[in-house]
Amino acid sequence: MTPEALDWIASFRRFLRTERRLSPHTEDGYSRELAALVQFCDAQELSDWRQIDSQHLRVFAARSHAQGLSPRSVQRRLSAVRSFFEYLVREKVLKSNPGRDVRAPKAARKLPRVLDADQMAQLLQLPAGDDVLAVRDRAMMELLYSSGLRLAEILALDTTHLDLVQREVRVEAGKGGKSRIVPVGRMALEALNQWLAVRGSVARSDETALFVGRDGRRLGPRAVQKRVALWGRRQGSSVHVHPHLFRHSFASHLLESGAELRAVQEMLGHASLSTTQIYTHLDFQHLARIYDATHPRARKKA
Repeated sequence: MTPEALDWIASFRRFLRTERRLSPHTEDGYSRELAALVQFCDAQELSDWRQIDSQHLRVFAARSHAQGLSPRSVQRRLSAVRSFFEYLVREKVLKSNPGRDVRAPKAARKLPRVLDADQMAQLLQLPAGDDVLAVRDRAMMELLYSSGLRLAEILALDTTHLDLVQREVRVEAGKGGKSRIVPVGRMALEALNQWLAVRGSVARSDETALFVGRDGRRLGPRAVQKRVALWGRRQGSSVHVHPHLFRHSFASHLLESGAELRAVQEMLGHASLSTTQIYTHLDFQHLARIYDATHPRARKKA
């Protein structure tokens, strides 16, 4: 690269620092990714930014991946490169951004962590007593697991959304603004009845929320996250317990028990079946463990 071309990187760094007000750490990250691009351009005998097209950048991304960079790291590298070329377009050095349509290799999708049925049962065995908040927490956790609700959905519930006779809860607006009705299991109904019997001693008279805090008002997400994590530690869970763990476990346990994928999709409120299909991988892992432990041709010799 010519000195003039390298000057544009220095100008871009000043832009990041003064106009975008990015942290020095983030600025250094951009610089490292652009240094890799310069090294690639030198090897390809490209001396000016105007010479670079989208095919060059696809090769750059592919080689970065071949050299051991993970798909996520390649994504981050291309993001820095796209930002730089967008800056050059802004400065009228380039007419268009050659990196706009270049995509990194797809990252392997991480499987969500779940608790098995025994671990979940142990977690939900909260000690009985006169602690109103413990009664509330058990009802909340039982409902998270029983109905597979998202954290935002359980926080948005009003008492009127719960139908104890029909054993169902109405989620008014899930992700994407779609409403749905979800069944509520026997243990969750029992816990909810216990909570509703004492809710009036905590909730303010004008509060409609199903779950309230010490101040009598609707709970916030951070409060639920802290309480759930606290019970996870108290119950001796070997993993970090968070609200979404109940949803993952709900879906996995339904599929392990033979539920149809489409039914699980509807209960979770997924717009696309492909989103729900990740749990079929979890189900397969469960079956594979059983196979390895029981099949005569799979068992390891002692």
